[in-house]
Amino acid sequence: MTTNLTPSKFKLGFIINPIAGLGGSVALKGSDGEGIAEQAIALGATPKANSRAEQALALLVPYKDDLIIYTAGGEMGENCARKLGFSVEIIYSSDSDKTTETDTENSVLVLKNIGIDILLFAGGDGTARNICATVSAISNNSGENSSDNTFPVLGIPAGCKIHSGVYAITPKAAGRVIELMLTKQLVSLTEADVMDIDESLFRQGVVKAKRYGEMQIPSELRYIQAVKSGGKELDELVLQDIAADIIERMDDDLFIIGSGSTTAFLMEELSLENTLLGVDAVCQHELLNNDLTEPQLWQLLQDYKAKDATIKLVITLIGGQGHIFGRGNQQLSPRVIREILAQQGGKENILIIATKTKLAALNARPLIADTGDSELDQQLCGYFAITTGYKDQVLYQVSSPE
Repeated sequence: MTTNLTPSKFKLGFIINPIAGLGGSVALKGSDGEGIAEQAIALGATPKANSRAEQALALLVPYKDDLIIYTAGGEMGENCARKLGFSVEIIYSSDSDKTTETDTENSVLVLKNIGIDILLFAGGDGTARNICATVSAISNNSGENSSDNTFPVLGIPAGCKIHSGVYAITPKAAGRVIELMLTKQLVSLTEADVMDIDESLFRQGVVKAKRYGEMQIPSELRYIQAVKSGGKELDELVLQDIAADIIERMDDDLFIIGSGSTTAFLMEELSLENTLLGVDAVCQHELLNNDLTEPQLWQLLQDYKAKDATIKLVITLIGGQGHIFGRGNQQLSPRVIREILAQQGGKENILIIATKTKLAALNARPLIADTGDSELDQQLCGYFAITTGYKDQVLYQVSSPE
């Protein structure tokens, strides 16, 4: 006698924070806080979280008959999943057009009772904190059987701040991890830290990170990012050499200075005011503007283009992660980057600076260009000469998102 067993469908929890990353392009450093989303929209920002979530979910379309998506209504997941043709169960709907952290937390509470296989969510560190707090509360209230009431999570990076270790390195990488689970690959689970910073201090140029807990994630090292390295560079002499090299190359061109502690050291060597977590503009060793928004940056490029000035971009990578675009510098939008690449010299107009120690910490992983524009990401692929000292450069590979 034989028994036909019908395999159960994979239960995928899916939550999007629709306003995640909204403040990035307009120099607000995030979307957390009362009134910040409205302020960002008033300044011309457009939501990106749904499009980034769609990049992840699109990779699962070939398996849509094998899974069911449990999600919140509208822009919190339903619209994205239905657009791609998935079978969808709405588990929560917000009472307001403006979603809040409470909507995220309530969605997680409902998902707990469904028994999902994994929660895939799109957002930033604030979203991860909300989910972590709710998952922890579920575990604490469940006593000895807490493991039966929690579930692994995986973040799709969509926020301005991505310090937490619960995120995939790119949206497509998140989709690849879920694909491994759907195809019955062996995927180990591990605990990852949830980190966040104080956005009120962040907007003043002060980075103060804090650990808020941990959550269980699939530990596919090819696709899951490391927790962001923090703190100042230890080898000040190396940073002085890097700064000296770049300063020597500064002539009549317009130099756009990206965010980060390495570029901040360059500005200190120029004795210019610096926006640690923003984008500044320098010409002839003089400061033009601090903390530019994307529209302001675009207009500045047009003004200097009319003067036949060459425009250079100086950026560094995020320690421990390797991103050069798409994390913490959304002011450098696809159209801004394309304008810089369109000049004579092309990629040579993008100056990447980093210590060899910072590059070595990547363990040969490529740098990542995640601009949100796949064609531009492909254009940026290849080897760049990274300035690692005075007249000292190394060739290092830049890759597009998975």
